[in-house]
Amino acid sequence: MTARAKTPRFYFSLRSPYSWLAYRELLEHHPDVAAAVEWRPFFEPDERSERMLTEHGGSFPYAVMSRAKHLYVLQDVRRLAAERGITMAWPVDRDPVWEVPHLAYLVALREGLGPRYIAAAYRARWEEGRDICDRAVVAEIGAGLGLDPAVLAGASEDPRLRREGLRLLLDICEDGVFGVPFFVHGFSRFWGLDRLPGFVAHLRARTAPEAALPRPAVSVAGLGPRATDDGHAGGCG
Repeated sequence: MTARAKTPRFYFSLRSPYSWLAYRELLEHHPDVAAAVEWRPFFEPDERSERMLTEHGGSFPYAVMSRAKHLYVLQDVRRLAAERGITMAWPVDRDPVWEVPHLAYLVALREGLGPRYIAAAYRARWEEGRDICDRAVVAEIGAGLGLDPAVLAGASEDPRLRREGLRLLLDICEDGVFGVPFFVHGFSRFWGLDRLPGFVAHLRARTAPEAALPRPAVSVAGLGPRATDDGHAGGCG
């Protein structure tokens, strides 16, 4: 098995409410697993990224969410948040370009602040109801982290970051990811918030069969170290 196949991956999206809830579950209840997985952003490509993806033989899995499912997701996520004692604010997306917040994450990651950026972006979107595809919002997040606001806000226009984004999209295709949250370890795949406990048990059993993985001190506030429609297991695109 290759080194890549041995590395567990967590595909997250700043867009997805189920991904946000899985993120919180990981940090609050499974910090050992949060520290052990490779965090990989999942984002719907805009026209430019999709063209690059097609030119490299990739194809992003996409199906328009039905109105009935959209209404169900609204209800379901509010119910799940209430069960967890979380106060959320549903954001309104206006002409979203998902490269804006997700490629900005790559800038923060490069500066060693990837986890803090994720925390800030999720907080802005799901707790404050802000539009994280708005470059001004991304710039504000960058400033709050001590990063160059203009660099973060303009990440989607950086050719090198676009190429990194293409690599991420190709990995999504190769790993068979069709929605988020999505967990990959070797040949095993788990999709959806509902599958998180199964992934946790799987990973602990295979990485430390006689003892739990080390549990670093990690908090939700500062993590230390078009939607897909393929059924529903607490997951979305």
